[in-house]
Parts: sequence; C-alpha cells; structure tokens
Amino acid sequence: MRITVVGDVLLDVDLSGEATRLCPDAPVPVVDVSDVRRRAGGAGLVARMLAHDGHRVTLVTVLSDDDASLALEGALAGVRVVSGPSGARTPVKTRVRAGRQPVVRVDEGCERPEVPAATPGMLRALDQAEVIVVADYGRGVAANPEIRGLLEARAADIPIVWDPHPAGAVPVRGVAVVTPNLSEAAKAADSGGAGPGAGTPAAIAAVGKTLLERWHSQAVLVTMGERGGLLSRPGTSPVTIPAPATEVADPCGAGDRLAASLAVHLAEGRSLNTAAELAISEAAAFLGAGGVASLPDRHRPVWHHSREEDAVGLARRVRANGGTVVATGGCFDLLHAGHARTLSAARDLGDCLIVCLNSDESVRRIKGEQRPIVSQQDRAELLLALECVDAVLVFGEDTPEACLETLRPDVWVKGGDYRASELPEAALVESWGGRCVTVPFHQARSTSVLADALAKVS
Repeated sequence: MRITVVGDVLLDVDLSGEATRLCPDAPVPVVDVSDVRRRAGGAGLVARMLAHDGHRVTLVTVLSDDDASLALEGALAGVRVVSGPSGARTPVKTRVRAGRQPVVRVDEGCERPEVPAATPGMLRALDQAEVIVVADYGRGVAANPEIRGLLEARAADIPIVWDPHPAGAVPVRGVAVVTPNLSEAAKAADSGGAGPGAGTPAAIAAVGKTLLERWHSQAVLVTMGERGGLLSRPGTSPVTIPAPATEVADPCGAGDRLAASLAVHLAEGRSLNTAAELAISEAAAFLGAGGVASLPDRHRPVWHHSREEDAVGLARRVRANGGTVVATGGCFDLLHAGHARTLSAARDLGDCLIVCLNSDESVRRIKGEQRPIVSQQDRAELLLALECVDAVLVFGEDTPEACLETLRPDVWVKGGDYRASELPEAALVESWGGRCVTVPFHQARSTSVLADALAKVS
C-alpha cells in the first residue's frame, strides 16, 4: 500500500549496557555501554514501521544539514523522503539504559523552532497521497498554513489519521480520526486530568465529546495504555475498546504504531470501529514483542568479505535475521558515477547489497574480444571498496539466472528507463516472492563512453 506520513522527525539514540558500580564522583550508576543504536524518531518512526510492514512509504518532512540529519537519512533507508529545509538543529533524544532499566534521557536541539516553509515537492506529495498519517511532534510541520490547507482539502477524499502533540498544532477539520493519549486529550480539552473520577469512562467520554466539538474531526480515539481506547464519534455513544493483556518493557512507540495501523486498516476499507480494534491489538503486540527495539536497525552494517562465496553466506544470514537481501548485476568494466548512483540507490532498498558480476569470459562473449578492460578480480575489488556494496558474486554464464537462483534475493535492481516487469529476470525473481526494481539510468555516464575516450587518448 502507498502511504504518506507527514510531520516532524528527530533522531533517537539508545545507549544500552550494564551498571555494576557507582561513580566515585557522585552516587550515580556507571553504565558500561555495549550497544549503540541510532534510529529515526517522530514521523520517521511511523514511516519506518510502515516500511518494515512492506508498504511503500513517502515521508514529508523537513531536515537540517547537521550530522544528526545525515544519521537520520541513513536510518530512513527504504523510505522515500520528500523534505524541505528545517531552519533549525535536528532534535536528538538519547536514552541510557542499564539492562532493561532506563537511567536517564538527554535531549539536544529540542528548543521550539520557527514554523518551516513547505516546498512545492512536499505539497505535491501530499496532493498525490492515497492515505495520510500526520505525526505531529510539535516542531512546526503540521502548523504550516499551506500544509494545513491542503490536508483539510484532502480530508474529504482520503483517510487522514492525526497523531497530535501537546506542543503541536490543532488538527485540521474533517480528518478521519485523531489519536491523543489520555494525558494529551485531557490537556487539549482543558479538563486538567486530575481529581476524583478523572480517569473514569464517563470522564474520558466527556473529554472525547469536547474534543470532537473543538477539532471537528470525524472521530477521536483516546488511548489509555493497558486499558485500551475510547472511540468517540458525533451522534453516537462512545465505544470502549479493550487492549490485550501484554507485558510491556518499553512503551515507546505505542502511539506511532497505533496511528500507522489505523491508517492501513482505514485505507483497506474497514470500518472505524474495526480499524481501531485491530490497531489497538497491533500496538499491544508491538510492545509485547519489544517495542522499538524489535525494529531492525536500518543503518548499514559493516560486512567484511574478501571471498566470492561469502555472498551466499551473507544472503543467508541477512535473511535469517529478518532482513531484506538486495542484488544487482552487470559487467562494471569501468566504474563511473552512473554505477555509483545506481549501486547506492539499490543499497537503500534493503539490508545488504550483493553485486552479481560477469566473469571475464562472460564479458568477452557479450562485449567482444577487447573487453573487459579491467579483470574480474580488480572489478570485484573496486566494487567491494564502495561502502554501498556488501559482497560480490562472480558468475560465468551470459545471464544472471543461475546466480539469482543461488542467492534468491528479495529485491533485484537494474538501472534503466524501462519497466521492472519487462526485465528478463522478472518471472524468475517473482517465482520465490521477490520483486524487480529499476532505478534511473544516468545518460552520458557509461563504460562505452569512457572506453571511447580512453581509445582517443591512447
């Protein structure tokens, strides 16, 4: 499914380790960090969840030009990002854990920025959306007047799920459902959320009714943690939706998971009640499976391979860990910028990239006796020197079918301006559930052009 997420992104950093002693300078634990994870947070987390589920996701947001933003781009591999300039530092939230116990959270760059501008590309992506999740984290994307106007116009045609924030913008009129948690809902309704009876179903129903009148949305789903949610709609009695009993170690990401699931089920044509029931169950299951810690790390792993046969082992290991194996193929006789761009784009589609490389004999049969210019050993070494290439598998046939049958990649990528379905390998790749993808071909960047230039120089 094609899903568009719009909102603020931030970088989440998790430092995990063990604490076995106190600091000599103060009575605080010393955490020996053994694992560091950097992941996309905010709207980026919603986009990553949906991409992990197999959906085609477009993220409409703003990005800075600092190091944290570069880390975010790496964490968002596999998500189409349409962004404008943020005009502010990338917010970074670092959490330190000792075992399963949170110790401290350190926030950087989280001061409130100016409302960012919306680029034509951002607006175009929203105008073309089929279903939208607004993940407002209070940093201004959802407050942009042009974005708000377009979202209100689209609300009449497509499902829009709005996940609000206490410091964020008021949801636009007409969205399918707004999903505040209990404290957010109480604050937005000015109910205070304290005192006798504040958390009773009647009190929460009153909050939901107030928010319906204030936000003019089609529905409000107030989430209540382990108690589930209360769904309010105009003209009907509120419905309590229980949550399955779940052992929760880390509640982070529950609201993001719920909003993402709601959008999917509404886009599939389910009723709001059914979609809410499924979304609450899926949010509980997500937390029970470990929450955000259960999502695979999209940062590129560092693979050390020097032998061709490592490619098969790499594919097996990545797939066993739930990752996506991407492969591409070709002669790669003289590496040029077109190759580099194609390979980098291919690597962003999964968790490893394996290059199927034509052997010297294969290149000679295809290209003629004067080719290859560079031997297969040197071509493989040059490819492996690229950060985006994890392994190389040399094959001697004229076509990569046997090589593909061995690797069975999840995604087969070729550069060109033709349809993926037209690739001769398409039927084979699809036979095991894989898919073919084409990435843009860069004109005037080719091995033949380089070879002709070398011939003229010599």
